[in-house]
Amino acid sequence: MGLCLHLSFAPPSSSFSMHTFILLWCFGLFLTSVVGGNNETDRLALLDFKAKISKDPLGVMSSWNDSIHFCQWKGVSCGHRHQRVIVLDLDSQKLVGSISPNVGNLSFLLKLNLLNNSFYNEIPPEIGQLHRLEVLLLSNNTISGTIPSNLSSCANLTLFHAAVNNLVGEIPSKLGTLSKLRIFAIHKNSLTGIIPPSFGNLSSLEGLSVVYNNLGGSIPDSFGQLTKLKIFSLGSNRLSGTIPPLFFNISSITKIDVGVIQIQGYLPSDIGITLPNLETFFISRNRFTGSIPMSISNASNLHMLNLASNKFTGKVPSLEKLNRMRLFSISENQLGNGGGNDLSFLCSLSNATNLRDLEINTNNFGGKLPKCIGNISSTLTFLYLNNNKISGNIPNVIGNLINLEDIEMWNNAFSGNIPSILGNLQKLQYLDLSQNNFIGNIPSSLGNLTNLLELYLGDNNLQGSIPSSLSQCQKLTTFHLPRNNLSDIISSQVIGLSFSPNNLDLSGNQFTGVLPMEIGNLKNIEHLDISENMLFGEIPASLASCVELEFLAMRRNFFQGVVPSTFESLRGLEHLDLSNNNFSGKIPKYLESFDFLQLLNLSYNHFEGDVPTNGVFKNASATSFKGNDELCGGIPNFQLPKCKYKISKKRMLTLRFSSTNLIGVGCFGSVYKGILDQYEHTVAIKVLNLGCCGAFKSFKAECEALRNIKHRNLVKVITACSSIDNQGHDFRALVYEFLENGNLDEWLHPTPRTYKALEIPRKLSFLERLNIAIDVASALDYLHHHCQTPIVHCDIKPSNVLLDNEMVGHVSDFGLARFLHDIIQDSSTNQSSSIGVRGTIGYTPPEYGMGNELSIYGDIYSYGILLLEMFTGKRPTDNIFQDNLNLHDLVKATLPERIIDIVDPTLLRERHERGISINDNCNEDLNGSLKIQECLILILGIGVACSTEIPRERTNISSVVVELHSIRQNLLRTYIHI
Repeated sequence: MGLCLHLSFAPPSSSFSMHTFILLWCFGLFLTSVVGGNNETDRLALLDFKAKISKDPLGVMSSWNDSIHFCQWKGVSCGHRHQRVIVLDLDSQKLVGSISPNVGNLSFLLKLNLLNNSFYNEIPPEIGQLHRLEVLLLSNNTISGTIPSNLSSCANLTLFHAAVNNLVGEIPSKLGTLSKLRIFAIHKNSLTGIIPPSFGNLSSLEGLSVVYNNLGGSIPDSFGQLTKLKIFSLGSNRLSGTIPPLFFNISSITKIDVGVIQIQGYLPSDIGITLPNLETFFISRNRFTGSIPMSISNASNLHMLNLASNKFTGKVPSLEKLNRMRLFSISENQLGNGGGNDLSFLCSLSNATNLRDLEINTNNFGGKLPKCIGNISSTLTFLYLNNNKISGNIPNVIGNLINLEDIEMWNNAFSGNIPSILGNLQKLQYLDLSQNNFIGNIPSSLGNLTNLLELYLGDNNLQGSIPSSLSQCQKLTTFHLPRNNLSDIISSQVIGLSFSPNNLDLSGNQFTGVLPMEIGNLKNIEHLDISENMLFGEIPASLASCVELEFLAMRRNFFQGVVPSTFESLRGLEHLDLSNNNFSGKIPKYLESFDFLQLLNLSYNHFEGDVPTNGVFKNASATSFKGNDELCGGIPNFQLPKCKYKISKKRMLTLRFSSTNLIGVGCFGSVYKGILDQYEHTVAIKVLNLGCCGAFKSFKAECEALRNIKHRNLVKVITACSSIDNQGHDFRALVYEFLENGNLDEWLHPTPRTYKALEIPRKLSFLERLNIAIDVASALDYLHHHCQTPIVHCDIKPSNVLLDNEMVGHVSDFGLARFLHDIIQDSSTNQSSSIGVRGTIGYTPPEYGMGNELSIYGDIYSYGILLLEMFTGKRPTDNIFQDNLNLHDLVKATLPERIIDIVDPTLLRERHERGISINDNCNEDLNGSLKIQECLILILGIGVACSTEIPRERTNISSVVVELHSIRQNLLRTYIHI
């Protein structure tokens, strides 16, 4: 009461006694109604603010009650003189609710801070009544609605933060009257409209941040008047036009961010002089042109420089004074000219001891990577050089950059070996060296990169096997090695034991052997591509354990057997490609229930029976079954025969073997085109001429061989017929699949009759010839090395290579074929004596003519001659080959200098039609021509090596397959660039 007695008051009303009034006041009653007149207004406004809070996990509002004075409530500060609320600070209190309009009654409020909560609904317009308000902080909430225009009445406002909300509408132009406003931050909202030109009148403005909105229009010219401006962030909007020229004279600016909009123009040549305080300069993803000003190096305070995704050209200037640089990005421009000095500017970054991010990718930089790259700061974390024309080796000094986490060098012209020093970069998480010309083995030192997450080495010329040391990279999630020359087996030590990637691509190599059962340990695998290798055997049932699989591609291998029933567990599959293998059996019906399956390719296998009709099988464009001649049923769009007929020898209709259906004549019989009754299946029927010596033996040999082999590049036998004709004579016939495009001989040497039968003359392109050559070599490799008992064909020649409607080659006519164990058992006898010299003149190896035993080397000789014929267009029996001159010797004598003299003229015409002449060595732009000439030299060299006189000096057919695949890979790259 002592305090009360020393205070003086205005006289109370007549209805109160003085004693009563003093008692009431001392107990806190009638405080606002008497002292200052508005204290109760503040209390009631705060209580209404509390009432609008729906969630208060930290219990902030629990102190807001009458047990203590409201000036002591948490987050509330009052002035000492009038006990009025001057600060409401509830930063980061996890509050949920709307902002009470009664906050506008806190008329003495100087600061309102609601940062980092979950306030929603609009900014109350009543805040515009707070004429004393200096600081309004509303960022990081979920506030919606518009910015109230009457905030312009808050004439003392200096800071306005409403970033990271859901604000919409336009920026009120009236806010341009706030002459004391220093910071205006509304980034990360959904605001539209323009930046008001009136903002050029904000003479005190130091910071403007409106990035990540939907603002349009241009940067107002009036912004050149903002002489105190330091931070200017407009990026990620829809602005266009240019930056006002006067803007570059505002020397106080430290940060410019106009990235990811549509600004055009060029940078002033003196920008580094007029903006000496510049620290951050972001103009990425615009339309700036011209060169990078040399003066940029004068802005020595720069630590973030991002000029990416513009149209800058020319040479990058020296950056030697930018010692504080942390990020330097000039990616996705048109810098450099492919010359040797393009990358000299990298050496000027040696003084940037804090450089962390270096991005020069997607330009025209050429030449070698300078050794000074090793002198760049050891703090470098990101190094992006991809999509340029950089050549030569990666210098070993890159090992100095011990903090690198991400290296991207893909799509350049790097060559040589991948340096083992990369294994020293212990922090590396991402390494992409794909699409270069690297050779040699994958360094085993990469196994030291135990933090590696993604590894890309595809589209190079790497060889050897996958080093087992990579099993130590236990964090690896993406492992890409496609389109190299890697071979050997896929080691179980690498696959499935120590790491579990979600993306594994080993396609386009020469891996062989079976797929290890440990593949099932890849529990996280989503994308698996092992296509275009030489893998064989059955699919391991353990693969069904990879239940996360979405993409599975196994095309163009030698897999066989049925699709495992356990695959029913792979219900997340979106893409399944098993084409061009030797799979058999029925198409699994459970695939109908795979709801996510969008592509199913089972083409060129030996599937049989009915095709399901539900699920993905309803969509003809999402499925493919070509080359499975024993399939039936399915939806009408598949145009498959009805499933009512089983192939029977007794129900075979051959249209009386008339001459109109004759499609070929061989040593032991004739071949007719026919149809299987009801099944409406077009077939080729080889009727044996049993009056010909050796025909019975040929029939037996062909039946025996074809019964034991299945390969995509071997003609498929449907059935055999052994019966009596209507005259009581023995009848023998073989029924094959009918291949629409005839035989290779007809394509290489079309006759007038062939031209007459066709509207368009037959031509084989360079690539088609190479594909067929690979097909034949693959078939021989299978016969020689992958059958249970090796088979020697004994009659490889163009007329025995049949072509389907996709121009895929199939080796046919096994009438002279022999199993290798039979040859060994009969080695005491003369193998050639039983039926004369095996094979066809011109293609038969010389040792057969001398009575030597049959061998796989004989097939290789025949293949070599066939290869020479395919690319020279000359038969080995042409009239020019007299007086001991033969096709082998002719080609050998002209390689490599005079290759044009012997190349098939139709190939020369093909290149001419493409606009490139093979023999034009003068024009730099004809790199494709030179590449194709190199491919020709290599191919004919293989033909010569296969057809040497001494059998054991001939190239192994497995090596031929590998070499031809490599040539085709290089050729395809050339065609892409042409």
